[in-house]
Amino acid sequence: MKIAILSGKGGTGKTTLSVNLFSSLNKVTLIDADVEEPNSHLFLKGNTYHEEDINKQYPVVDHDLCTLCGKCGEFCNFNAIIPAKKKVLVFDDLCHDCGGCKLVCPTNAISYTDKAIGKIFYQSVGDNKQFLYGRLTVGEVSGVRIIEYLKNVTKKEEVLLIDSPPGTSCSTVAAIEGSDYCIIAAEPTPFGLSDMRMVVELLREQKLDFGVVVNKSNLGNDDIYKYLEEEGIELLENIDFREEFAKIIARGELLVDHSEYVRNIMNSIIKKVLGETYA
Repeated sequence: MKIAILSGKGGTGKTTLSVNLFSSLNKVTLIDADVEEPNSHLFLKGNTYHEEDINKQYPVVDHDLCTLCGKCGEFCNFNAIIPAKKKVLVFDDLCHDCGGCKLVCPTNAISYTDKAIGKIFYQSVGDNKQFLYGRLTVGEVSGVRIIEYLKNVTKKEEVLLIDSPPGTSCSTVAAIEGSDYCIIAAEPTPFGLSDMRMVVELLREQKLDFGVVVNKSNLGNDDIYKYLEEEGIELLENIDFREEFAKIIARGELLVDHSEYVRNIMNSIIKKVLGETYA
């Protein structure tokens, strides 16, 4: 079963929820798909046993064959390839590796070459648990290829948790695609509710089942609960804000290792999403 944990904005506790659920399950794999800012590894502290480069392809122009017709530039929506006065300019950081410019070139002047855009790290955590995370190279504009690779190498796992990028970008869509269930981490504030609405809209468009965990539930106001009731959205659990929790997280430690209250909440979420067998 693939379970994606996501949020409308950063700082709602998405990673905290992911790593504590991971720690509460016996047989599970976690991938940190927030490849621009991965941080699950700061809490899990696993042993890295393998690293792998992830490449993309970008166009190379043979200027002897190029006639400067401009079709490649017309096709590219990302301005990664631009016909100038004397030659075609290629901006490899902007390229999304779609292959379209090569297809539209009438003189076959465009070929492709590889470029490393990031890495994947494989870690073992505790007894028989696997954790993977990706890291996008600074300056690259899209981590979708890394996310897709992370999901592909873990597609046969019995239970897979996906710590998704925040928001509703292409990276988030890539992370949640094909999930059996999604858990939204939200907070009861005006910004928290506003951003959660966009996530709800995305999940409904993708026809994915989901529920909500309200973090810092003793702060803010009740608007989020009114919204959940009006929209018929399942409230999985509430997690209070406590100063001691903030200190534990700041030390890079897991809440379930220090709080029976949080352990009970994680077990409750597991029962509701995965069933009694996994609790």
